[in-house]
Amino acid sequence: MNCRFVLLLLLAALPAAADPFPKGDPKIGKNLEQKSCSACHVSMYGGDGSKVYTRPNRIVKTPQQLLARVEICNANTNAGFFPEDEEHVAAFLNQQYYKFK
Repeated sequence: MNCRFVLLLLLAALPAAADPFPKGDPKIGKNLEQKSCSACHVSMYGGDGSKVYTRPNRIVKTPQQLLARVEICNANTNAGFFPEDEEHVAAFLNQQYYKFK
């Protein structure tokens, strides 16, 4: 069999895009973000606080950085998120703003 053909078959079998937060539930994350994150972001950026996610010079550029940022904010604000909560928040933020694959 032609190696290129085999490679194409293998690539076709892969999912189109992997979910970077497979254990995260964006619906739960949205509720947690609104409850624990929004007020701080509003105080820092005004409006509804979403500018922290949409500003041109945002510091989060990968799924790993997003989860790390959620962990840092959790620790800095004493939000009390468990690791699974952090993944829920990251899943919501990714779905809503970042669109990482």
